[in-house]
Amino acid sequence: ASPARGKGRAFPAATMAAVAAAAAAPAVAAQREHCEYCFATLEAALLGAEAPAARFAGLDARAPLFVTWKKRDGRGELALRGCIGNFSDLQLVEGLREYALCSALSDNRFDPVSADELPLLEVSVSLLVDFQPATDAFDWTVGEHGIRISFLDPVTRTTRSGTFLPEVAPEQGWDKRATLDALVRKTGCRGPVTDDLLPSIKLVRDRSSK
Repeated sequence: ASPARGKGRAFPAATMAAVAAAAAAPAVAAQREHCEYCFATLEAALLGAEAPAARFAGLDARAPLFVTWKKRDGRGELALRGCIGNFSDLQLVEGLREYALCSALSDNRFDPVSADELPLLEVSVSLLVDFQPATDAFDWTVGEHGIRISFLDPVTRTTRSGTFLPEVAPEQGWDKRATLDALVRKTGCRGPVTDDLLPSIKLVRDRSSK
């Protein structure tokens, strides 16, 4: 499906990534309405309006999902503005509503999105599928797989975990090693990403479509 675009405050841009849940596709397809619902939900919350009703097919479908917000700058380039999701099978209406707001307002890497930013925002919805344990930290394909890692921090001796969606590595121009380095740092690990650390990483790969 093509991006949903509008004028003024209503859906200035929206894209989607959508596939199935966990190991097999549920009865839900990628829909422009998923993104429009997320955008309308955030818009209503920021403007103090009534929350919108969901009007897409498959309201009872369930899937792991992430909602990503990006903001267009003065040169027309997009920058990440928030991204949060959940790997559990979520009922789509509740999950999209919760994470549309959470990713825009509660991603601790960014200030909360404001109403003034609405015309500059783009939202994407990723429904994830085909989770597979990898044989090692490099057992995945850039641009095809999202990755979720966990490992023992060699400095603090605490377990760290983090995830990247499939589009992150190609958007940043990273190879596998650069992606892993960035994801390890994203988890909060402050020590160096050494060759000794990589074998200890447990990695699960997944897929989505956009």
